[in-house]
Amino acid sequence: MTAAIRKLRSNPHFLFVHLPHILSFLCVLAGVGWLLLLPLNDYSRRTYISENALLPGQVHAYFSGSEQNIFRGYREELEGLLPNGAPGEGPERNDIELTPEISGKIQSVLRASGLKVATQKYEYTSAGITHQGENVYAIIQAPRGDATEAIVLVTAWKTADGELNLNGVTLALTLARYFKRWSLWSKDIIFLITPDSKSGTQAWIDAYHDMQPPSVQPLPLKSGALQGGLVVEYPFDHRFESLHIVYDGVNGQLPNLDLINTAVSIAGGQMGIGANLQEMWDHNDSYEARLQTILRGMAKQGFGYATGAHSSFMPYHIDAITLQTKGNGWQDEMALGRTVESLCRSLNNLLEHLHQSFFFYLLMQTNRFVSIGTYLPSAMLIAGNFTIMAIALWLRTGYYMGSKPKPSVKAGASQDEKKEQATSSQDKGKPEVTNMDQKSDTNSIIERQLALPLSFVVGLHLLGLIPLFIFNNLSHKYFTAATYTFIIADLVLPLLLAVLLTQGFAPKPQQYLLMKSFSLLLLGLFLSTLATLNFSLSLMIGLLCTPLSFVNRISPTTGAPIRYALAFIGLVLLNLLSPPVVLLGGCWYTGVSVETILTQAAFGWDVWGMWTQVVVWCVWWPAWMIGCALLGFSLV
Repeated sequence: MTAAIRKLRSNPHFLFVHLPHILSFLCVLAGVGWLLLLPLNDYSRRTYISENALLPGQVHAYFSGSEQNIFRGYREELEGLLPNGAPGEGPERNDIELTPEISGKIQSVLRASGLKVATQKYEYTSAGITHQGENVYAIIQAPRGDATEAIVLVTAWKTADGELNLNGVTLALTLARYFKRWSLWSKDIIFLITPDSKSGTQAWIDAYHDMQPPSVQPLPLKSGALQGGLVVEYPFDHRFESLHIVYDGVNGQLPNLDLINTAVSIAGGQMGIGANLQEMWDHNDSYEARLQTILRGMAKQGFGYATGAHSSFMPYHIDAITLQTKGNGWQDEMALGRTVESLCRSLNNLLEHLHQSFFFYLLMQTNRFVSIGTYLPSAMLIAGNFTIMAIALWLRTGYYMGSKPKPSVKAGASQDEKKEQATSSQDKGKPEVTNMDQKSDTNSIIERQLALPLSFVVGLHLLGLIPLFIFNNLSHKYFTAATYTFIIADLVLPLLLAVLLTQGFAPKPQQYLLMKSFSLLLLGLFLSTLATLNFSLSLMIGLLCTPLSFVNRISPTTGAPIRYALAFIGLVLLNLLSPPVVLLGGCWYTGVSVETILTQAAFGWDVWGMWTQVVVWCVWWPAWMIGCALLGFSLV
């Protein structure tokens, strides 16, 4: 072993060039392999409830019998206000908005049940589209409480998928009347009915915490600190088969795992209703099904958008989930009402805010999960490969070999080769600087020239603010054209930067390596930090940026035809991984238009406070641009 180490130390070319590439490649393989191990039983755990006070399913739910007649009566009253009664189900039914007449009827029903009722108007403008409406909410004051804590029950007139949630709103009105008659509540219960699942809930929760923009009215009526939230979606008239639990929040935030476990325990254990996660309707608990559930959850977490009305509560550390009815079975609105009642009874038992269970997890089944301590190394290994390469490049630029005679210019050498040899042999009288491709018996230290590489890397990261501003402020009509324009700009800009820097500053070989070192160091730093906040986004960006660890400027000593061919192929492959091209590929795969995706992203930036775009344009895009520019230097 000692002899092998001495041999490696005497071979700086292997230590500084080959070994970092090998370690980086192994880190990427280990990160992906670690992720693929997570669905196994040895790397995951069964879910359990940490907060004993919740006592899920330990009380009898009485919502049944005569309450069904109340439900049908309320539904008939609301259906009578729809255009032509809007019978049946279909796209035309989903186009019905929450009109002032319907809103007034909802308020009168809530007042007749003995609740305090208030309204709130709001308006948002994003990507040239105006979102406005009026929220209706009512409060049941806890007979056994002091108005310091509250639970929120949300039903949007339109579900997260844009369907008319008539049965969901009717069920909320029925539950409000039913809950008002009980004297066991120790927390206030707030019933919130919003026009949609995107903007209405966000306007209400912002105003509840006095954080609303000027276009949103303040709330005339408030209660205490919100301890939890439930969103109910029942968009069809027939009976349902199972409940789909949606829990993903904005920027990858998740509710306390105890809330999801409580919902699963009540639905499956007490009510006999099946529960699903991540649209996995036929989960057979196999390795493939577990992995697919994890990847679907990671995709939603990585994109960072709101998956329902519950997502708006996450930034305020309020745990909330959405219950969606799915399938065609024998469960009716009374079964859903009893489930909501039992969930509210469990939350009513809480003595303090949910905190004992996990806030960072990956669910692979309703009864199995992976905690952050198990899955985090996957993203850290991938982010670490950039740091390893950056440190190796930094060390590589700090040494030069012993003095050698000035190399003669080979006959027939190209102009680029003559220029490279002349530049590398003159450094204010210092010995020749090499890039560790030659052997020598003496190694010395060389001063690093940092000004140009630092300015180049920092300048490109600041340049990312331009597309960030454009795609968050452009009208939705121009998103598609802007995307294709940026693809063309991404083809030209690296070459333009290479020409400007070569002609204006004549960078030395050391400075090319420093540019890559600083870029990869920042990339590794950002992704390592991001992994603790949004594991999925860090992992996705890290995998897309992996080729940047192995891309470098091709030495001018390489023959011109080969150098140009390698640089051209490298640029083509890297451009397939640019942010706009990846966006187009994702839209083609999912069948969703570019305009829809970017409109949703702009809305998330303006309303939800989503910062996925910051990572894309100020972290991923600058690192990608520097990688392309290094290949561009090989062509000029």
